[in-house]
Order: sequence, then structure tokens, then C-alpha cells
Amino acid sequence: MAVNNIQFTKIEVQIAKYLFKHYKERYNARQLARILNINHAHANGLCNILADKKLLTKEEIGNSAFFSYQYNNKLAIKFMEYMLSLEDKEFPTWLSVLSHSLKKFKDSIKMGLVFGSSIKVRNFNDIDVLLMYSTEKSKDIKKIKGEIRKSELVEKPIRYVDIAEKDILLNKKDKIFYNILSESLVFHNPEKYVEVVRKCHK
Repeated sequence: MAVNNIQFTKIEVQIAKYLFKHYKERYNARQLARILNINHAHANGLCNILADKKLLTKEEIGNSAFFSYQYNNKLAIKFMEYMLSLEDKEFPTWLSVLSHSLKKFKDSIKMGLVFGSSIKVRNFNDIDVLLMYSTEKSKDIKKIKGEIRKSELVEKPIRYVDIAEKDILLNKKDKIFYNILSESLVFHNPEKYVEVVRKCHK
């Protein structure tokens, strides 16, 4: 990646992140344009630029070009780790209290994600949170969950999905688990999230 190639537009980052998170799929520019609500020609141009920057892999099938993330490129992985490290600052404004409360888990978990409707729309019923941690931290986690509940700062109920790292590969073919991983915001340890996605992609 040459130095003059390193600037990225907001939409390029959006495309790269979307493709990285949706590790089971390949997309053509038309599909991405529809998903990200941008012009098809623009999406096509950006995907080709990202392929030139070695972030995406391009595969020609018939008359279509399909794109997926370059999971084996060290620089592409470093780029994604950096981009995802900014995600806790990109939480929707209506989740700012939650984002602050979830910081309590940081010393006890290996990875934390928020998924489900709360990250997409303002009028949601509950908040879905995935916590990955080792068994010896169970007591601490239970205590923190209690503290968050008692503080009553987060007005909607939080539904937790607790998982151990060893369960990741056991669940990698599970559709619900894939949806959680691919449609979420990372609030703790983006490096671990990147590692998990790469393991599931293999």
C-alpha cells in the first residue's frame, strides 16, 4: 500500500467494514449499492479502488465482479482493527448512556458487541449485548450486570448473550451467531473481534 493510496473516504470505509463483517458472503457492486444506499456506478468505482488498495479481493464471475475482504493481508487486517477501534465513538446518540455503562465490563471481558434493533432505530424494545469472557470472570460479570441494572441509567432492558471463546468455532455455522457478529457494533477489543471473524471465515 503506497503512502499516496492511504486516504479513505467515509463510504470506502463503510464498504470495507461491511464486507469484513459479512465474512460468509461475496457481494457485487449492485448489491452493495442497495444495502448502503449509494449509486451503483459509485459503489463499483469504490470497490475497484479498494481492491487496488489491497483491502478487497475481486472475483470475476460471468459478467459480474464480486468483492470480499482480504482476510489474509496483514495491512488490510491492521486497517480493519484501527477502523473498528473507532466504533465505540460511532454509537448512535440514543445509546450514549449504554455505551458509558458498558465500559464497566472492560477489565472482565475479552470482547463486547452491541447488536439488534437498538443500533439501528431509536424506538427499540430492548438492547442486545454479547459478552465474551472466561469462566473465572463469571462472578465479576454477574456483579457488573447487577450494578448496571440497579443504577437504572439505561432505561430499556438489556439482554445479554454470554459466550466463551471456545464456543466461537462451534457456533460459526450458526445463522443467528453469524447475524450477531456481522450486524453489530464493537464496544470492547476490536482486535479480538477481527481475530474471531477471521477464524469464522476460514
